Amino acid sequence: MTSEQLRAFLHIAREGRVSTAARGLGLSQSGLSRQLQALEAEVGARLLVRTPSGAVLTDAGERFLPHATRALEAISAGRAELERLSGTARGPVVLGTLATVGAYLLPDLMAAFARSHPEVRPRLSQDHAPVLEEGVARGTLDLAILSLPVRRVDLVTQQLWDEPLVLAVPRGHRLTRLGRPVALQEVVDETWVRIPGMAGARAVEAACEARGVTPRVALETDTAEALGRMVERGLGVAVVPQLMARDAPAHGFDVVPLTRGSPRRQVALVHRGQGYLTAAARALKDAITEHVKQHFTPTGR
Repeated sequence: MTSEQLRAFLHIAREGRVSTAARGLGLSQSGLSRQLQALEAEVGARLLVRTPSGAVLTDAGERFLPHATRALEAISAGRAELERLSGTARGPVVLGTLATVGAYLLPDLMAAFARSHPEVRPRLSQDHAPVLEEGVARGTLDLAILSLPVRRVDLVTQQLWDEPLVLAVPRGHRLTRLGRPVALQEVVDETWVRIPGMAGARAVEAACEARGVTPRVALETDTAEALGRMVERGLGVAVVPQLMARDAPAHGFDVVPLTRGSPRRQVALVHRGQGYLTAAARALKDAITEHVKQHFTPTGR
């Protein structure tokens, strides 16, 4: 029984689909399935079954889940203890992140980190904040950059920055020509593109509910790059964090500010505590906080 097999089982159990879990772990679906099959052969029981709606835990899987979680936590804590003795940052570290952060903050950060820590092997996993939070709690993620609030009180939370949400609109859109900030409730009749579950989508839903209308959604996606491209092509408008809008001219859409008092996004770095962090995870944590300190003011402007 290996940590890779346990991690494969926990990821599939968490995501509910082999394809999604494989993407998160950076594996092929067949490779992930082989890890799970090897674990099931080791324990002598079927842990998961595939159904049309996704992967479902068997009774044996339900019983094994907490033990697998604790085993992976123990392995992680043991590795961290040994690495503290050597003081050298090396080996794997898994960072969970929001789609917009992964696309618009991490490329420069990770490039610099790779140069300064060539023996560390980072792996990125993108998802929504609640899923990332649960991944940190279960030990399948070493660190996560997610939006507040964090619901679990057993996690360590360090706020990184606070930023406004803005409107991304196609070039020359009527809202651009207004030349002023707009309130979300003014624009609920627009056609929207969105990432479900993200701060922008929730803000639009709340504004539409306040006006008693249903949002007209042209397309939903799970990547920040696709969201920006769809706005560029005129498919609709989107509420996005300011981080994504920083390079708007380069991405081919206009940015319209929202009025004072509109929703904002608070972004935090989350982990289970210093005792669970390997030397590699601690090095990445320090790199993230230093990078943010250099590129963000306290209010995120």
